[in-house]
Amino acid sequence: MTLFNKPLFTFEMANNHQGSIEHGKRIIHKLGEITEKYKEIFDFAVKFQYRDLDTFIRPDYLNRDDIKNVKRFKDTKLTQEQFLELKAEVEKQGMYTMCTPFDEVSAERVGKQNYDIIKVASCSFADWPLLEVIAKTKLPVIASTAGSSLEDIDKVVAFFEHRHISLALMHCVAEYPTIEDRLEMNQITLLKERYPQIPIGFSTHENPLDIEPIKIAVAKGAEIFEKHVGLPTEKIQLNMYSATPEQADKWIAAALKTYKMCGVIGKRYISSVKEQSDLAALQRGVFAKKTLQVGDNLDSHSVYFAFPCEKGQLLSGQMSKYASIVVTGKMVEKGKPIFLDNVTISDSTKKVHHIVCAVMHILKKSHVVVPMNSSCEISHHYGLDTYQQIGVTIIDCINREYCKKILILLPGQEHPMHLHKKKEETFTVLYGDLEVTCDEKTSIVHQGESMVVERGMHHSFKSKTGCVFEEVSTTHYPNDSFYENAENFVYPRKTKIYLTNEMICNLNLEE
Repeated sequence: MTLFNKPLFTFEMANNHQGSIEHGKRIIHKLGEITEKYKEIFDFAVKFQYRDLDTFIRPDYLNRDDIKNVKRFKDTKLTQEQFLELKAEVEKQGMYTMCTPFDEVSAERVGKQNYDIIKVASCSFADWPLLEVIAKTKLPVIASTAGSSLEDIDKVVAFFEHRHISLALMHCVAEYPTIEDRLEMNQITLLKERYPQIPIGFSTHENPLDIEPIKIAVAKGAEIFEKHVGLPTEKIQLNMYSATPEQADKWIAAALKTYKMCGVIGKRYISSVKEQSDLAALQRGVFAKKTLQVGDNLDSHSVYFAFPCEKGQLLSGQMSKYASIVVTGKMVEKGKPIFLDNVTISDSTKKVHHIVCAVMHILKKSHVVVPMNSSCEISHHYGLDTYQQIGVTIIDCINREYCKKILILLPGQEHPMHLHKKKEETFTVLYGDLEVTCDEKTSIVHQGESMVVERGMHHSFKSKTGCVFEEVSTTHYPNDSFYENAENFVYPRKTKIYLTNEMICNLNLEE
Protein backbone atom coordinates (compact mmCIF):
# COMPACT_ATOMS: atom_id res chain seq x y z
CA MET A 1 0.00 0.00 0.00
CA THR A 2 1.16 3.55 -0.65
CA LEU A 3 -0.37 5.02 2.49
CA PHE A 4 2.29 3.99 5.00
CA ASN A 5 5.98 3.13 4.95
CA LYS A 6 6.16 1.28 8.26
CA PRO A 7 4.38 -1.79 9.65
CA LEU A 8 0.81 -0.85 10.51
CA PHE A 9 -0.89 -1.85 13.77
CA THR A 10 -4.66 -1.45 13.76
CA PHE A 11 -6.81 -1.31 16.88
CA GLU A 12 -10.30 -2.57 16.09
CA MET A 13 -12.76 -0.79 18.39
CA ALA A 14 -15.82 -2.59 16.97
CA ASN A 15 -18.57 -2.25 19.59
CA ASN A 16 -16.15 -1.90 22.51
CA HIS A 17 -17.01 1.79 22.78
CA GLN A 18 -20.25 0.36 24.23
CA GLY A 19 -22.30 3.08 22.52
CA SER A 20 -20.66 5.70 24.78
CA ILE A 21 -18.66 8.44 23.12
CA GLU A 22 -16.86 9.23 26.38
CA HIS A 23 -15.83 5.60 26.84
CA GLY A 24 -14.69 5.50 23.22
CA LYS A 25 -12.51 8.57 23.82
CA ARG A 26 -10.97 6.95 26.89
CA ILE A 27 -9.96 3.94 24.79
CA ILE A 28 -8.45 6.18 22.09
CA HIS A 29 -6.51 8.28 24.61
CA LYS A 30 -5.13 5.18 26.28
CA LEU A 31 -4.06 3.77 22.90
CA GLY A 32 -2.38 7.08 22.11
CA GLU A 33 -0.38 6.84 25.33
CA ILE A 34 0.90 3.30 24.75
CA THR A 35 1.77 3.86 21.07
CA GLU A 36 3.78 7.05 21.58
CA LYS A 37 7.01 5.14 22.29
CA TYR A 38 6.66 3.05 19.12
CA LYS A 39 5.81 5.74 16.56
CA GLU A 40 9.35 6.02 15.22
CA ILE A 41 9.11 2.36 14.18
CA PHE A 42 5.44 1.59 13.53
CA ASP A 43 2.32 3.26 12.16
CA PHE A 44 -1.00 2.95 14.03
CA ALA A 45 -4.67 3.13 13.14
CA VAL A 46 -7.96 2.93 15.02
CA LYS A 47 -10.81 1.23 13.20
CA PHE A 48 -14.56 1.73 13.60
CA GLN A 49 -17.48 -0.21 12.19
CA TYR A 50 -20.34 1.43 10.30
CA ARG A 51 -23.77 -0.14 9.90
CA ASP A 52 -26.84 1.75 8.74
CA LEU A 53 -29.14 -0.25 10.99
CA ASP A 54 -32.36 0.92 9.31
CA THR A 55 -31.29 -0.74 6.06
CA PHE A 56 -28.71 -3.25 7.32
CA ILE A 57 -31.17 -5.18 9.52
CA ARG A 58 -34.23 -6.60 7.79
CA PRO A 59 -37.37 -4.67 8.84
CA ASP A 60 -39.09 -7.56 10.60
CA TYR A 61 -36.00 -8.12 12.80
CA LEU A 62 -35.39 -4.55 13.96
CA ASN A 63 -37.09 -5.19 17.28
CA ARG A 64 -35.82 -8.75 17.84
CA ASP A 65 -33.80 -8.52 21.06
CA ASP A 66 -33.57 -12.32 21.14
CA ILE A 67 -31.08 -12.19 18.24
CA LYS A 68 -27.69 -11.61 19.85
CA ASN A 69 -26.04 -9.48 17.18
CA VAL A 70 -29.17 -7.46 16.41
CA LYS A 71 -29.41 -6.48 20.08
CA ARG A 72 -25.64 -5.79 20.29
CA PHE A 73 -25.65 -3.51 17.25
CA LYS A 74 -28.67 -1.56 18.54
CA ASP A 75 -27.37 -1.25 22.12
CA THR A 76 -24.01 0.14 21.01
CA LYS A 77 -25.25 2.41 18.24
CA LEU A 78 -23.56 5.79 17.78
CA THR A 79 -24.71 8.67 15.62
CA GLN A 80 -22.63 9.83 12.66
CA GLU A 81 -21.77 12.98 14.59
CA GLN A 82 -20.46 10.90 17.49
CA PHE A 83 -18.35 8.73 15.17
CA LEU A 84 -16.85 11.86 13.62
CA GLU A 85 -16.02 13.14 17.09
CA LEU A 86 -14.19 9.87 17.82
CA LYS A 87 -12.48 10.06 14.43
CA ALA A 88 -11.19 13.52 15.32
CA GLU A 89 -9.77 12.14 18.60
CA VAL A 90 -7.88 9.45 16.68
CA GLU A 91 -6.38 12.10 14.41
CA LYS A 92 -5.31 14.17 17.43
CA GLN A 93 -3.42 11.13 18.74
CA GLY A 94 -1.46 10.96 15.45
CA MET A 95 -3.02 7.70 14.28
CA TYR A 96 -4.64 6.77 10.98
CA THR A 97 -8.41 6.43 10.77
CA MET A 98 -10.00 3.30 9.34
CA CYS A 99 -13.57 2.10 9.07
CA THR A 100 -15.37 -1.11 8.07
CA PRO A 101 -18.71 -0.54 6.30
CA PHE A 102 -21.14 -3.44 6.23
CA ASP A 103 -23.59 -1.94 3.73
CA GLU A 104 -23.61 0.42 0.76
CA VAL A 105 -24.93 3.44 2.69
CA SER A 106 -22.12 3.06 5.21
CA ALA A 107 -19.50 2.65 2.48
CA GLU A 108 -20.56 5.95 0.92
CA ARG A 109 -20.31 7.62 4.33
CA VAL A 110 -16.77 6.33 4.88
CA GLY A 111 -15.75 7.84 1.55
CA LYS A 112 -17.42 11.21 2.20
CA GLN A 113 -15.99 11.45 5.75
CA ASN A 114 -12.40 11.20 4.49
CA TYR A 115 -11.20 8.17 6.39
CA ASP A 116 -7.62 7.18 5.58
CA ILE A 117 -8.38 3.51 4.90
CA ILE A 118 -11.51 1.48 4.23
CA LYS A 119 -11.67 -2.07 5.55
CA VAL A 120 -13.50 -5.06 4.08
CA ALA A 121 -14.57 -7.53 6.75
CA SER A 122 -14.21 -11.26 6.11
CA CYS A 123 -17.98 -11.71 5.99
CA SER A 124 -18.14 -9.08 3.22
CA PHE A 125 -15.11 -10.29 1.27
CA ALA A 126 -17.06 -11.43 -1.81
CA ASP A 127 -20.06 -9.14 -1.30
CA TRP A 128 -19.88 -7.70 -4.82
CA PRO A 129 -22.60 -5.02 -4.49
CA LEU A 130 -20.76 -3.69 -1.41
CA LEU A 131 -17.33 -3.96 -3.07
CA GLU A 132 -18.55 -1.91 -6.02
CA VAL A 133 -19.47 0.98 -3.69
CA ILE A 134 -16.24 0.57 -1.69
CA ALA A 135 -14.22 0.82 -4.93
CA LYS A 136 -15.97 4.10 -5.82
CA THR A 137 -14.55 5.72 -2.66
CA LYS A 138 -11.06 5.32 -4.17
CA LEU A 139 -9.71 4.81 -0.64
CA PRO A 140 -6.92 2.29 0.05
CA VAL A 141 -8.50 -1.05 0.93
CA ILE A 142 -7.51 -3.65 3.52
CA ALA A 143 -9.51 -6.86 3.16
CA SER A 144 -9.71 -9.80 5.58
CA THR A 145 -9.82 -13.21 3.91
CA ALA A 146 -11.26 -15.51 6.61
CA GLY A 147 -13.22 -18.40 5.12
CA SER A 148 -12.67 -17.29 1.49
CA SER A 149 -11.52 -19.62 -1.27
CA LEU A 150 -8.43 -18.90 -3.33
CA GLU A 151 -10.73 -18.45 -6.31
CA ASP A 152 -12.62 -15.67 -4.53
CA ILE A 153 -9.38 -14.06 -3.33
CA ASP A 154 -8.05 -14.09 -6.91
CA LYS A 155 -11.22 -12.38 -8.09
CA VAL A 156 -11.13 -9.69 -5.37
CA VAL A 157 -7.45 -8.97 -6.03
CA ALA A 158 -8.16 -8.62 -9.76
CA PHE A 159 -11.23 -6.45 -9.02
CA PHE A 160 -9.25 -3.82 -7.12
CA GLU A 161 -6.13 -4.04 -9.29
CA HIS A 162 -8.17 -3.37 -12.45
CA ARG A 163 -9.53 -0.24 -10.74
CA HIS A 164 -6.02 0.86 -9.67
CA ILE A 165 -6.99 0.83 -5.99
CA SER A 166 -4.36 0.04 -3.36
CA LEU A 167 -5.13 -3.28 -1.70
CA ALA A 168 -3.75 -5.25 1.22
CA LEU A 169 -4.91 -8.70 2.31
CA MET A 170 -5.20 -9.95 5.88
CA HIS A 171 -4.94 -13.57 6.92
CA CYS A 172 -7.72 -14.04 9.42
CA VAL A 173 -9.59 -16.91 11.08
CA ALA A 174 -13.14 -15.88 11.96
CA GLU A 175 -13.54 -18.00 15.07
CA TYR A 176 -14.12 -15.93 18.20
CA PRO A 177 -11.82 -16.60 19.99
CA THR A 178 -9.43 -18.57 17.77
CA ILE A 179 -7.68 -21.44 19.51
CA GLU A 180 -4.00 -22.19 18.78
CA ASP A 181 -4.66 -25.20 16.57
CA ARG A 182 -6.87 -23.10 14.29
CA LEU A 183 -4.59 -20.11 13.71
CA GLU A 184 -3.33 -21.40 10.31
CA MET A 185 -0.30 -19.10 10.32
CA ASN A 186 1.13 -20.69 7.17
CA GLN A 187 -1.61 -18.91 5.23
CA ILE A 188 0.50 -15.75 5.50
CA THR A 189 3.20 -17.49 3.47
CA LEU A 190 0.63 -18.73 0.96
CA LEU A 191 -0.77 -15.23 0.44
CA LYS A 192 2.67 -13.62 0.17
CA GLU A 193 3.79 -16.13 -2.45
CA ARG A 194 0.54 -15.99 -4.44
CA TYR A 195 0.25 -12.18 -4.36
CA PRO A 196 3.82 -10.85 -4.11
CA GLN A 197 2.69 -7.39 -5.26
CA ILE A 198 0.30 -6.97 -2.33
CA PRO A 199 1.06 -6.28 1.37
CA ILE A 200 -0.10 -9.17 3.56
CA GLY A 201 -1.19 -8.84 7.17
CA PHE A 202 -2.61 -10.76 10.12
CA SER A 203 -5.92 -10.05 11.86
CA THR A 204 -6.11 -11.75 15.24
CA HIS A 205 -8.91 -13.19 17.34
CA GLU A 206 -6.86 -15.33 19.72
CA ASN A 207 -6.64 -14.93 23.49
CA PRO A 208 -5.05 -11.49 24.05
CA LEU A 209 -2.64 -12.99 26.58
CA ASP A 210 -1.08 -15.12 23.82
CA ILE A 211 1.72 -13.17 22.10
CA GLU A 212 3.18 -16.12 20.15
CA PRO A 213 1.00 -15.57 17.04
CA ILE A 214 2.24 -12.01 16.52
CA LYS A 215 5.81 -13.27 16.65
CA ILE A 216 5.07 -15.89 14.02
CA ALA A 217 3.25 -13.35 11.84
CA VAL A 218 6.20 -10.97 11.91
CA ALA A 219 8.64 -13.78 11.14
CA LYS A 220 6.50 -14.83 8.18
CA GLY A 221 6.63 -11.33 6.72
CA ALA A 222 3.27 -9.84 7.68
CA GLU A 223 3.22 -6.04 7.39
CA ILE A 224 -0.18 -5.16 8.87
CA PHE A 225 -1.60 -6.32 12.19
CA GLU A 226 -5.07 -5.97 13.67
CA LYS A 227 -6.43 -6.66 17.15
CA HIS A 228 -9.72 -5.91 18.91
CA VAL A 229 -9.18 -3.58 21.85
CA GLY A 230 -11.34 -2.28 24.68
CA LEU A 231 -11.18 -0.81 28.15
CA PRO A 232 -12.72 -2.81 30.98
CA THR A 233 -14.46 -1.07 33.87
CA GLU A 234 -16.43 -2.22 36.89
CA LYS A 235 -19.45 -2.50 34.61
CA ILE A 236 -17.77 -3.39 31.30
CA GLN A 237 -16.21 -6.80 30.72
CA LEU A 238 -14.27 -7.47 27.53
CA ASN A 239 -14.89 -10.51 25.36
CA MET A 240 -12.32 -13.30 25.12
CA TYR A 241 -10.54 -11.92 22.03
CA SER A 242 -10.37 -8.18 22.86
CA ALA A 243 -7.20 -6.84 24.47
CA THR A 244 -6.83 -4.20 27.11
CA PRO A 245 -4.46 -1.31 26.23
CA GLU A 246 -1.85 -2.90 28.50
CA GLN A 247 -2.18 -6.22 26.67
CA ALA A 248 -1.98 -4.37 23.35
CA ASP A 249 1.25 -2.79 24.59
CA LYS A 250 2.76 -6.23 25.23
CA TRP A 251 1.50 -7.35 21.81
CA ILE A 252 3.31 -4.48 20.07
CA ALA A 253 6.43 -5.00 22.18
CA ALA A 254 6.51 -8.68 21.15
CA ALA A 255 6.28 -7.65 17.51
CA LEU A 256 9.10 -5.13 17.92
CA LYS A 257 11.33 -7.72 19.58
CA THR A 258 10.63 -10.16 16.75
CA TYR A 259 11.37 -7.55 14.08
CA LYS A 260 14.72 -6.92 15.73
CA MET A 261 15.47 -10.66 15.84
CA CYS A 262 14.43 -11.15 12.20
CA GLY A 263 16.69 -8.33 11.03
CA VAL A 264 16.94 -6.89 7.53
CA ILE A 265 14.60 -7.98 4.71
CA GLY A 266 15.48 -8.67 1.10
CA LYS A 267 19.23 -8.20 1.38
CA ARG A 268 22.23 -9.73 3.13
CA TYR A 269 22.87 -8.39 6.62
CA ILE A 270 26.03 -6.42 7.38
CA SER A 271 28.41 -8.48 9.45
CA SER A 272 29.64 -6.81 12.62
CA VAL A 273 33.28 -6.22 13.50
CA LYS A 274 32.86 -8.63 16.43
CA GLU A 275 31.43 -11.36 14.20
CA GLN A 276 34.29 -11.02 11.74
CA SER A 277 36.79 -11.09 14.60
CA ASP A 278 35.19 -14.19 16.12
CA LEU A 279 35.17 -15.97 12.74
CA ALA A 280 38.77 -15.03 11.98
CA ALA A 281 39.87 -16.55 15.28
CA LEU A 282 38.56 -19.95 14.08
CA GLN A 283 39.83 -19.82 10.48
CA ARG A 284 43.05 -21.10 9.00
CA GLY A 285 45.78 -18.68 8.03
CA VAL A 286 48.08 -18.84 4.97
CA PHE A 287 51.75 -19.68 5.62
CA ALA A 288 54.78 -19.80 3.33
CA LYS A 289 55.67 -23.36 2.30
CA LYS A 290 58.97 -22.00 1.05
CA THR A 291 60.73 -18.65 1.11
CA LEU A 292 58.74 -16.26 -1.06
CA GLN A 293 60.24 -13.33 -2.93
CA VAL A 294 58.51 -10.10 -3.97
CA GLY A 295 56.62 -10.84 -7.18
CA ASP A 296 55.94 -14.50 -6.38
CA ASN A 297 52.41 -15.79 -6.95
CA LEU A 298 50.75 -17.69 -4.12
CA ASP A 299 49.44 -21.14 -5.03
CA SER A 300 49.18 -24.65 -3.61
CA HIS A 301 52.91 -25.20 -4.29
CA SER A 302 54.07 -22.14 -2.36
CA VAL A 303 51.75 -21.97 0.68
CA TYR A 304 50.02 -24.12 3.24
CA PHE A 305 47.07 -23.49 5.60
CA ALA A 306 47.08 -23.89 9.38
CA PHE A 307 45.30 -22.89 12.58
CA PRO A 308 45.45 -20.59 14.49
CA CYS A 309 45.89 -17.50 12.35
CA GLU A 310 47.24 -14.11 13.39
CA LYS A 311 45.55 -10.74 13.26
CA GLY A 312 45.70 -9.25 9.78
CA GLN A 313 46.83 -12.54 8.21
CA LEU A 314 45.72 -13.75 4.79
CA LEU A 315 43.07 -16.45 5.31
CA SER A 316 42.58 -19.74 3.45
CA GLY A 317 39.11 -18.62 2.35
CA GLN A 318 40.70 -15.79 0.34
CA MET A 319 42.66 -18.28 -1.79
CA SER A 320 39.94 -18.95 -4.36
CA LYS A 321 40.63 -20.13 -7.90
CA TYR A 322 39.56 -16.70 -9.12
CA ALA A 323 42.00 -14.86 -6.84
CA SER A 324 45.48 -13.94 -8.08
CA ILE A 325 47.64 -13.13 -5.03
CA VAL A 326 51.16 -11.75 -5.40
CA VAL A 327 53.77 -10.90 -2.76
CA THR A 328 54.32 -7.15 -3.14
CA GLY A 329 55.70 -5.92 0.19
CA LYS A 330 58.72 -7.88 1.34
CA MET A 331 60.15 -11.38 1.31
CA VAL A 332 58.34 -14.01 3.41
CA GLU A 333 60.49 -16.64 5.09
CA LYS A 334 59.56 -20.32 4.97
CA GLY A 335 56.99 -21.22 7.66
CA LYS A 336 56.06 -17.61 8.38
CA PRO A 337 52.50 -16.19 8.17
CA ILE A 338 51.59 -14.13 5.13
CA PHE A 339 49.87 -10.86 5.99
CA LEU A 340 47.30 -8.98 3.94
CA ASP A 341 49.39 -5.80 3.87
CA ASN A 342 52.23 -7.75 2.21
CA VAL A 343 50.25 -9.01 -0.80
CA THR A 344 48.12 -7.69 -3.65
CA ILE A 345 44.91 -9.60 -4.43
CA SER A 346 43.25 -9.46 -7.85
CA ASP A 347 39.79 -11.03 -8.17
CA SER A 348 38.98 -12.41 -11.62
CA THR A 349 35.37 -13.44 -10.85
CA LYS A 350 33.84 -10.75 -13.07
CA LYS A 351 36.24 -11.50 -15.92
CA VAL A 352 35.43 -15.22 -15.78
CA HIS A 353 31.70 -14.49 -15.65
CA HIS A 354 32.01 -12.29 -18.74
CA ILE A 355 33.89 -15.08 -20.57
CA VAL A 356 31.32 -17.71 -19.58
CA CYS A 357 28.48 -15.52 -20.86
CA ALA A 358 30.24 -15.04 -24.21
CA VAL A 359 30.93 -18.78 -24.55
CA MET A 360 27.36 -19.72 -23.62
CA HIS A 361 26.08 -17.27 -26.23
CA ILE A 362 28.11 -18.99 -28.99
CA LEU A 363 27.00 -22.44 -27.80
CA LYS A 364 23.36 -21.40 -27.73
CA LYS A 365 23.57 -20.02 -31.28
CA SER A 366 25.28 -23.19 -32.51
CA HIS A 367 22.52 -25.53 -31.20
CA VAL A 368 25.30 -28.00 -30.34
CA VAL A 369 24.12 -30.53 -27.74
CA VAL A 370 26.39 -30.72 -24.70
CA PRO A 371 26.37 -34.14 -22.95
CA MET A 372 25.22 -34.19 -19.34
CA ASN A 373 27.91 -34.37 -16.62
CA SER A 374 30.49 -32.74 -18.89
CA SER A 375 33.29 -30.67 -17.36
CA CYS A 376 34.64 -27.40 -18.67
CA GLU A 377 37.80 -25.32 -18.49
CA ILE A 378 38.99 -22.00 -19.90
CA SER A 379 42.53 -21.96 -21.32
CA HIS A 380 44.03 -18.47 -21.02
CA HIS A 381 47.69 -18.90 -21.92
CA TYR A 382 48.69 -15.26 -21.42
CA GLY A 383 46.19 -14.44 -18.70
CA LEU A 384 42.50 -13.65 -18.54
CA ASP A 385 43.04 -10.11 -19.84
CA THR A 386 44.15 -11.46 -23.24
CA TYR A 387 41.69 -14.38 -23.38
CA GLN A 388 39.51 -12.73 -26.01
CA GLN A 389 42.53 -12.80 -28.35
CA ILE A 390 44.39 -15.96 -27.28
CA GLY A 391 42.65 -18.88 -25.61
CA VAL A 392 39.93 -21.48 -25.98
CA THR A 393 37.12 -23.03 -23.93
CA ILE A 394 37.17 -26.82 -23.72
CA ILE A 395 34.24 -29.03 -22.67
CA ASP A 396 35.44 -32.52 -21.76
CA CYS A 397 32.73 -35.04 -22.64
CA ILE A 398 34.51 -38.41 -22.31
CA ASN A 399 38.09 -39.68 -21.96
CA ARG A 400 38.69 -43.43 -22.24
CA GLU A 401 40.61 -45.27 -24.96
CA TYR A 402 38.88 -42.68 -27.08
CA CYS A 403 38.23 -39.05 -26.18
CA LYS A 404 35.66 -36.46 -27.12
CA LYS A 405 35.78 -32.75 -26.45
CA ILE A 406 33.80 -29.72 -27.61
CA LEU A 407 35.93 -26.61 -28.18
CA ILE A 408 34.61 -23.07 -28.46
CA LEU A 409 36.47 -20.15 -30.04
CA LEU A 410 35.13 -16.62 -29.70
CA PRO A 411 35.23 -14.30 -32.74
CA GLY A 412 38.83 -13.28 -33.44
CA GLN A 413 40.27 -15.76 -30.94
CA GLU A 414 43.22 -18.07 -31.62
CA HIS A 415 44.91 -20.97 -29.88
CA PRO A 416 48.76 -21.03 -29.83
CA MET A 417 51.03 -23.43 -31.76
CA HIS A 418 51.59 -26.78 -29.99
CA LEU A 419 51.85 -30.53 -30.54
CA HIS A 420 50.86 -33.82 -28.86
CA LYS A 421 53.23 -36.75 -28.63
CA LYS A 422 50.72 -39.37 -27.44
CA LYS A 423 47.36 -38.56 -28.97
CA GLU A 424 45.99 -38.19 -32.45
CA GLU A 425 42.92 -36.02 -32.94
CA THR A 426 40.25 -35.17 -35.51
CA PHE A 427 38.49 -31.81 -35.64
CA THR A 428 34.91 -31.62 -36.99
CA VAL A 429 33.41 -28.15 -37.30
CA LEU A 430 29.87 -28.00 -35.88
CA TYR A 431 29.31 -24.25 -36.16
CA GLY A 432 31.18 -21.43 -37.88
CA ASP A 433 34.55 -21.69 -39.66
CA LEU A 434 37.90 -22.86 -38.31
CA GLU A 435 41.32 -21.84 -39.65
CA VAL A 436 43.89 -24.54 -38.81
CA THR A 437 47.63 -24.21 -39.37
CA CYS A 438 49.26 -27.63 -39.30
CA ASP A 439 53.00 -28.05 -40.00
CA GLU A 440 53.06 -24.60 -41.64
CA LYS A 441 50.09 -25.38 -43.92
CA THR A 442 46.89 -23.39 -43.34
CA SER A 443 43.44 -24.77 -44.12
CA ILE A 444 39.91 -23.42 -43.69
CA VAL A 445 37.58 -26.05 -42.23
CA HIS A 446 33.90 -25.27 -42.80
CA GLN A 447 30.84 -26.47 -40.92
CA GLY A 448 30.42 -30.22 -41.44
CA GLU A 449 34.05 -30.75 -42.53
CA SER A 450 36.76 -32.62 -40.63
CA MET A 451 40.55 -32.47 -40.33
CA VAL A 452 43.00 -34.95 -38.82
CA VAL A 453 45.96 -33.81 -36.69
CA GLU A 454 48.49 -36.61 -36.27
CA ARG A 455 50.91 -37.15 -33.40
CA GLY A 456 53.89 -34.80 -33.43
CA MET A 457 52.28 -32.26 -35.78
CA HIS A 458 52.67 -28.61 -34.77
CA HIS A 459 49.27 -27.01 -35.07
CA SER A 460 47.31 -23.92 -34.08
CA PHE A 461 43.79 -22.77 -34.87
CA LYS A 462 41.67 -19.62 -34.88
CA SER A 463 38.30 -18.28 -36.03
CA LYS A 464 37.25 -14.89 -37.39
CA THR A 465 33.54 -15.21 -36.61
CA GLY A 466 33.51 -17.73 -33.75
CA CYS A 467 33.48 -21.50 -33.96
CA VAL A 468 32.29 -24.62 -32.15
CA PHE A 469 34.08 -27.80 -33.15
CA GLU A 470 34.30 -31.36 -31.92
CA GLU A 471 37.63 -32.98 -31.12
CA VAL A 472 37.62 -36.79 -31.27
CA SER A 473 40.94 -38.35 -30.33
CA THR A 474 42.76 -41.20 -28.72
CA THR A 475 43.13 -40.99 -24.94
CA HIS A 476 43.98 -37.56 -23.61
CA TYR A 477 46.98 -37.54 -21.26
CA PRO A 478 47.92 -34.69 -18.91
CA ASN A 479 51.09 -32.81 -19.87
CA ASP A 480 50.89 -34.03 -23.47
CA SER A 481 50.56 -30.53 -24.94
CA PHE A 482 53.90 -28.95 -25.86
CA TYR A 483 53.74 -25.24 -26.71
CA GLU A 484 56.35 -23.22 -28.57
CA ASN A 485 56.31 -20.21 -26.23
CA ALA A 486 55.35 -21.85 -22.94
CA GLU A 487 58.01 -19.89 -21.05
CA ASN A 488 55.95 -16.73 -21.62
CA PHE A 489 52.66 -18.19 -20.37
CA VAL A 490 50.93 -16.82 -17.27
CA TYR A 491 50.27 -19.55 -14.73
CA PRO A 492 47.87 -20.97 -13.80
CA ARG A 493 46.82 -20.92 -17.43
CA LYS A 494 43.52 -22.78 -16.99
CA THR A 495 40.38 -22.07 -14.97
CA LYS A 496 37.85 -24.82 -14.37
CA ILE A 497 34.18 -23.90 -14.80
CA TYR A 498 31.60 -26.12 -13.15
CA LEU A 499 28.72 -26.86 -15.49
CA THR A 500 25.70 -28.01 -13.56
CA ASN A 501 23.23 -30.31 -15.31
CA GLU A 502 20.70 -27.47 -15.02
CA MET A 503 23.04 -25.19 -17.01
CA ILE A 504 23.54 -27.91 -19.62
CA CYS A 505 19.79 -28.49 -19.91
CA ASN A 506 19.23 -24.77 -20.45
CA LEU A 507 21.91 -24.78 -23.15
CA ASN A 508 20.34 -27.73 -24.95
CA LEU A 509 16.82 -26.28 -24.93
CA GLU A 510 15.59 -24.99 -28.27
CA GLU A 511 14.85 -21.25 -28.27
